[in-house]
Amino acid sequence: MVANPDFIYRPPKSPYLSVVYQDDDIVVVNKPSGLLTVPGRLPEHQDCLENRVKSVLPSATIVHRLDMATSGVMIMALNKAAHVDISRQFEKRLTQKHYLAHIYGHPKEAQGEVDLPLICDWPNRPKQKVDLEHGKKALTQYQVLSSDEETSLVKLTPVTGRSHQLRVHMLALGHPIIGDRLYAHDMALALGERLHLHAKFLRLTHPVSKKVMQFEAPCTFDLGDVDFGEEMI
Repeated sequence: MVANPDFIYRPPKSPYLSVVYQDDDIVVVNKPSGLLTVPGRLPEHQDCLENRVKSVLPSATIVHRLDMATSGVMIMALNKAAHVDISRQFEKRLTQKHYLAHIYGHPKEAQGEVDLPLICDWPNRPKQKVDLEHGKKALTQYQVLSSDEETSLVKLTPVTGRSHQLRVHMLALGHPIIGDRLYAHDMALALGERLHLHAKFLRLTHPVSKKVMQFEAPCTFDLGDVDFGEEMI
């Protein structure tokens, strides 16, 4: 049994492809919520970010991924050398990534970290779960940016990159992400038509020029003007 047996894939068509930056070696895009990063096995799951980019930039290759429900900034390589270099930066945790999440409730501490190992919840896949004995190390740093009566806006920094890490770690804190159809309770689910998780900021070294570059992607559920620039790092 899977977690979403009645799932029907309806990827957003507008904007079809949102390019943040492009040069001879890389392309940076803003992936919309609801679009797969890579194609699925079924014919109806072929529309994805990878194929959309390849339709205009055939040499583009995927270096990292975002969950289908997550939106935000992603980088793709346009040649083999760039792919190897950027992959190395992700593998060695030389990149900096910050996410914006709209969560249910109010964390007790204004900032902190969640250090809980994760493993696939196999009977309920693709869900993940905390497993202190068999899980793989997962670490997330968080900072509360603002709050209202029911919810909080938080900056999330994943130190590791486990599947669904941010979603499960927020759930473990008792504050599921708004609109999360896999992990949110009914009250948090009712507050959003989509998952309120967005990859807002990415910093890395350009694979050829070696210049440090940073990219941001605008967020549709942003609760205010949140700057993830130098003072936020």
